[in-house]
Amino acid sequence: MANEIKQGGTSTLIKIAFRNIWRNKRRTAFCFTAVGIAVFFIVVYSSLIDGMTKSINDTVQVYELGHIRVVSAQYEAENEYLPVQYPVADGKSWKEMAADIRQIPGVRAVLPRIATMATLQESTIKHAFLWGLDIEGETSVNHLNLANRDNGLVEGRFPAPGANECAVGIVFAQKSGLGIGDRIPQKTISAQFSDKIWSPVITGIFNFDYIKLDEQYIVVDIERLQRLLVLDEGTQQLIIFVDDERQSPQIAAAIQNLLGEDNVVTDWSENYWVAIMKMVIPIYTIVFLVFLIVASFLIINTVVMIIHERIKEIGMMGSLGMTRGEIVKVFFFESFFLAAFGALCGVIVGGLLTGLLANFPIRMGDMYGNTFSDMPMSNTIFFHFTAGRLVMAWFLGVFVASLFTLIPSLKSAFVEPVEALRR
Repeated sequence: MANEIKQGGTSTLIKIAFRNIWRNKRRTAFCFTAVGIAVFFIVVYSSLIDGMTKSINDTVQVYELGHIRVVSAQYEAENEYLPVQYPVADGKSWKEMAADIRQIPGVRAVLPRIATMATLQESTIKHAFLWGLDIEGETSVNHLNLANRDNGLVEGRFPAPGANECAVGIVFAQKSGLGIGDRIPQKTISAQFSDKIWSPVITGIFNFDYIKLDEQYIVVDIERLQRLLVLDEGTQQLIIFVDDERQSPQIAAAIQNLLGEDNVVTDWSENYWVAIMKMVIPIYTIVFLVFLIVASFLIINTVVMIIHERIKEIGMMGSLGMTRGEIVKVFFFESFFLAAFGALCGVIVGGLLTGLLANFPIRMGDMYGNTFSDMPMSNTIFFHFTAGRLVMAWFLGVFVASLFTLIPSLKSAFVEPVEALRR
């Protein structure tokens, strides 16, 4: 045997180890199952966490900050009140600012937005938010319904440019009992602190699949809201979208230099909930590692049992000339094969499941009754399937399981051949 090993080297040890794992098929099956289940949960839960993270990122980018948001310093100081008297760049035309910002490499689109509060009259809903948008620009850049990948309209149309029209969310329409063709008498406060009473007609009903907007927001054309609030061509916010979101911090710095310190430029990754998810991911990684470590203990116990049961065989290996290092390699390779095949099973089953679930939405809001409505996350999330995650989960499973079985494998090297043959 010693001569065969010397001739074949490590490849011969691998063949011996591979044959050995099938000597007790039941025990091997248990090891496969333990590691497979751990890796399966890593694949499934990491896909779910990534899906939730992506939902929060997309929601922040589409509905709140874009990739970069520009507001005046005064607005930022009082942003919880949504003041309209502090336009960007002190009332400079947003189109002029947008033209300058577009000259920065990597900028894809610059859009104006205005959000302000309104008091509704003759309605069961007493308060709402007016959301002034460049609707043509918004729908050309974004899917306003992230789940269906469309503009979110379920009935009618969005308001025409400059028209005394609006669109309301589907939940808002249901609660108020209003529909296409109805008017919404309301009052809001202009940039000059004067009351503005108007009564736009509803031309469309939208479902953005985001409860905050579907229940509380009234979409108005940006030009109409500018006139109503006496902002001329100024805007409360500028929302910038870039070609590569990873470059947004550098582009944000360039925009800050362009517009000066009187304006606050915010990168989307600075959002509170985005930062929270970045902090949570390492915690989930630790949980996944615990799963693997617990599963690895079954392989550790199996290797210890194998060494105990095959003590005479180990003695015979030593007496036939195998070195301690070669004996350790045989048992380590057995552990490696148990981990590798078990992890492969977990990756295959987990990959098939997440690949299937990636095409079917999970209605989080329906499941939990919109408990998380304060969190910027779409009502519908998808599992996030990537081949890279499967490869990572497999390597992680093999590495952890093999690492934790190295110690019992080393135990085989300290079995003296003569003493082992006496047992």
